[in-house]
Amino acid sequence: MHLPQIARNAVAAAVLVFASSTGLANAQMLDTPATHAVIMDHETGAILFSKDGAEPMVPASMTKMMTAYTVFEMVRRGELSMSDKFTVSENAWRKGGFPSGTSTMGLAPGDTPTVEELLHGIIIMSGNDACITLAENISGSEEAFARRMTSLAHELGLNSANFLNATGLEAVGHVISAEDLAKLAKLTIDNYPQYYAWYSLPSYTWRDFTQANRNPLLEVSGADGVKTGHLEVSGYGLTASAVRDGIRRTIVINGLPSMAARASEGERLMRIAFSSFDLKTLTPATVDLPDVPVWLGDAQTVPVKLANDVRLAGYKASLEKAKTEIVLPGPVEAPVKKGAEIGKLVISIEGQDPVEAPIIAEADVGKLGFFGRAIEGLSQLLGGGESQS
Repeated sequence: MHLPQIARNAVAAAVLVFASSTGLANAQMLDTPATHAVIMDHETGAILFSKDGAEPMVPASMTKMMTAYTVFEMVRRGELSMSDKFTVSENAWRKGGFPSGTSTMGLAPGDTPTVEELLHGIIIMSGNDACITLAENISGSEEAFARRMTSLAHELGLNSANFLNATGLEAVGHVISAEDLAKLAKLTIDNYPQYYAWYSLPSYTWRDFTQANRNPLLEVSGADGVKTGHLEVSGYGLTASAVRDGIRRTIVINGLPSMAARASEGERLMRIAFSSFDLKTLTPATVDLPDVPVWLGDAQTVPVKLANDVRLAGYKASLEKAKTEIVLPGPVEAPVKKGAEIGKLVISIEGQDPVEAPIIAEADVGKLGFFGRAIEGLSQLLGGGESQS
């Protein structure tokens, strides 16, 4: 990525921006029948594709990713142990057990499963009874536990989240965005890999009841999680993650009309996530940046470079046409020290949040003496210096 040379008299601008050309919008290249969809690159956290991805939606059982994450955090903090035993209430049995007709672990009133067993029941079996049992034993009620889930989600930066229960069963105002579900998957994978491995287990058995993992993508190459969801109000949804050739991508879809549509669209978007998108590394040695004007320096410009490597993810074609800008907070005034941060290189790929990377001075620039400053001031006053072309 090359940037145009800068005329010296541009130093008078309050903010300096130097840009190259831009590419096509990602939204023109991909569509999906899902009402909400996201493709995220795991390493960079970049949202590669989004269809109403930032809009709060009904997550159904994908809620259980946050239920489980909240428990993981409590175990890490020493508030719980995986071996702690919790008693199943009649309420948990009626609302989430076999009488409910919903996804269940098959618990019965008076059962005393461990926290680890309940987490398996949530992650693999999507057991509503397991969620309610954890919530009641931890916080006294499911509603109180849901408030704890929401508070933790906001601490993690998942600001679209508003949880009213631990199960994902329908409740007006119970929402989270597809982008935040993708971020939650990343947090789970990065912070709790030992527990994330449970999401790829093909089935789980509680006593005599066995339930297969509902994730349709576990048969797809490299897929290892995470969670399905379905309600009449939300349609069929899926958060899924996969690794191929050392690269991980995560997709979230929701609002599909059937299990079959969820499976086929999930597989299609996961394939596209790897085939149509790429990672690029910009290094200080490979990015050619123009010299930056210096005010009242013993040199009129200072060479600059990226401070460190920058990883970019996006459509393969769009990455080659990305818009690049040097943004300076104002005129660079001497003296300038080698290694000092001068400004930012801002890289924009259509449909994604801009990536900012610091640029630094590659040389020292001393300050002009009194007579030099006087001559420079007179030159500016008389309209000296080069004109912009």
